[in-house]
Amino acid sequence: MILGLAFGMKASKAILSGLYLGVGFIGMSMAINQLVAVVTPASKALAKNTGINLPAVDFGWTGASAITWAWAVAFVFFAIEIGVNVVMLATKTTNVVNADMWNVWGIALTGYMIYFATNSYIWAFIAGAIQAVISLKLGDMWAPEIEDMLGYPGITVPHIEAFTAVIMWPVNRLMDFIPVFNRQWDAKALKKKIGILSEPVVMGFIIGLILGLAGRYNVGASLSLGVTVGAVMAIFPVMAKFFMDALTPFGTQMSNFMKKRFKDREFVIGLDWPVLGQSTELWVTMVILIPISIVYAAILPGNEILPMGGVINYCLGVGGLLLTGGNLLRMLVLGVIYEPMFLYGSTYFTNVFTKLARDTGAVNVGKGNLVSWSSIEAPDLRFLMAKAFSGNILAWIGLVALLALFIVVYLYFKKHPLPAKAYTSLSKNTKKPVVKAEAAK
Repeated sequence: MILGLAFGMKASKAILSGLYLGVGFIGMSMAINQLVAVVTPASKALAKNTGINLPAVDFGWTGASAITWAWAVAFVFFAIEIGVNVVMLATKTTNVVNADMWNVWGIALTGYMIYFATNSYIWAFIAGAIQAVISLKLGDMWAPEIEDMLGYPGITVPHIEAFTAVIMWPVNRLMDFIPVFNRQWDAKALKKKIGILSEPVVMGFIIGLILGLAGRYNVGASLSLGVTVGAVMAIFPVMAKFFMDALTPFGTQMSNFMKKRFKDREFVIGLDWPVLGQSTELWVTMVILIPISIVYAAILPGNEILPMGGVINYCLGVGGLLLTGGNLLRMLVLGVIYEPMFLYGSTYFTNVFTKLARDTGAVNVGKGNLVSWSSIEAPDLRFLMAKAFSGNILAWIGLVALLALFIVVYLYFKKHPLPAKAYTSLSKNTKKPVVKAEAAK
């Protein structure tokens, strides 16, 4: 509301935009919570029936955020986030005005991880600043695609969980040379081929039913789970309409305001990832990966955590969606390939989460128990920073290589701003991608 008024919106429109945005986030959160509430018991049943017994309890992002906000130094990272954003806007190194202040806790969590490894607040603040820079540049990178794919002008997602796309990018590029991955695999294309089976409610029902049966639910309970998952997946696009109603007039007004005053700049507002929630491909990918993550937990040597609180891996979903432009087949294959990285990352950081939980008392951890987060955001980046800032030379090499890869991916997306699905229809004559949205350039 405040930003809308600042950009010259009529008071009535600014109020409606603010309220609709709030409704969208609350509605999406309710749907997500319902999804987690029904799939977690099914996942536990599946794990129990497969005999999996692992020491670390997965308390998900809610537990991770609770213990992070309880850390006495956490609020310093607000200053770091805002300071980095202001400097980068002033130096024209970003066009993102980040309004996603809730997720400052993710930067604070990184800071604590580095402090745990180095016992240095200086390194912790440096790590937080690095993450803030990366998040803003991710926002710059995704803005054109989000507008093209979802129709939200002037909006982006500067969220570190999308950093997963960086490590996925080399494999995604290899898929460009495999014909099957260059076909259209988004929900609209599937609807033409398989009819009602591609409808979100039907796909959700089938996935929920299979998950229930795999967890040895009885037929009635399995059908109930299927209906619930189908209902939630049908609700997501409805909730996303509130984002559309809120963000379209706001984005247009902001764009016009900025063009009048800053002729060489195009600013975008950074918001949390649920604004992407209307994508059916996002939810199908994350739910299908649930049993796969449990199987990985059972068979991966050295893994110590069973996905429960973080069983829905938003990093794989959001990163895969933005990287591939909604190519469902690519998203699923990338999810299967990269899920182990999260399990090993959460295993590595188990002692960090457990100590922070006990020090703050925000989460009750019994003596001899361990807690962690199975779908921890950017585990590769956080691991390398923790090791490098502790003096590990190999980790420094790895960190530099990872950041160099990020720059390569960033430059690639700036050169190819259209989503991947715009190139997925192959011409039989030329064997080259046919750009469907050439005019959008």
